[in-house]
Amino acid sequence: MRLRWGGERLLSVLSPVLLLALWELAARTNAIDTRFFPAPSDIFAAAVTLIRTGELWDNLSITLVRLAVGFLLGAVPGIVIGLAMGLFSPVRAILQPLVDGTFPIPKIAILPLFILIFGLGEESKYAIIAVAVVYLVLINTQAGVRNIDRIYLDVGKNYHATRWMMFTDVALPGAAPLILAGLRLGMGVALLVIVAAEFVGARSGVGYQIWTSWQVFQVDRMFVYLLVTAVIGFGTAVVMTFLERVLLPWKQP
Repeated sequence: MRLRWGGERLLSVLSPVLLLALWELAARTNAIDTRFFPAPSDIFAAAVTLIRTGELWDNLSITLVRLAVGFLLGAVPGIVIGLAMGLFSPVRAILQPLVDGTFPIPKIAILPLFILIFGLGEESKYAIIAVAVVYLVLINTQAGVRNIDRIYLDVGKNYHATRWMMFTDVALPGAAPLILAGLRLGMGVALLVIVAAEFVGARSGVGYQIWTSWQVFQVDRMFVYLLVTAVIGFGTAVVMTFLERVLLPWKQP
């Protein structure tokens, strides 16, 4: 088992290194057009310059703040509403048609509306992320509650558990695996949405830098910020995996 685990870790490290080496070789031998695909060494050189000037950190911090605030504004209501819809049929009857009707709308498509309402400030970015996140968390939370064995809900009722206790002591722990799955999905979608929103509705941030770098044909800078986006996605996935191990130790293999 240890050899197998060590071999998998080695392959995980070697695969991107091999890809970068092949990319570098193709760029140096002019097998690919370096106007569109600069050599990785040139991209890393541009990244070093952006780090030294502080530009990369400034834009990264702005995007991370937007991502965190918008995610929390969507995740918390999503969990609460999802629990309520899963536990109480009247709430589900009222809200389910609204959820089903509005969920298919592409969230980035309503960015112009949010800009009209909230302006070009940070509020419109927070709102579009929250809307993108709330549906995924809500739907997964509701599904988690509905999948709880009925006997646990009946036990809570037989012991005269209050509605608050049904939320905190029965529904929330029972639905936790799917809630965390919804949070993981929501975080991934939030990253997609904020980068797209920064394309057209911001003057700073990782998405804005990707868009402006493309407009002025600074492709090496564009690849730097694309790499930053990938690092953010990887980092959030690691954080969510850690939370799952801490909060759901019985689910770990």
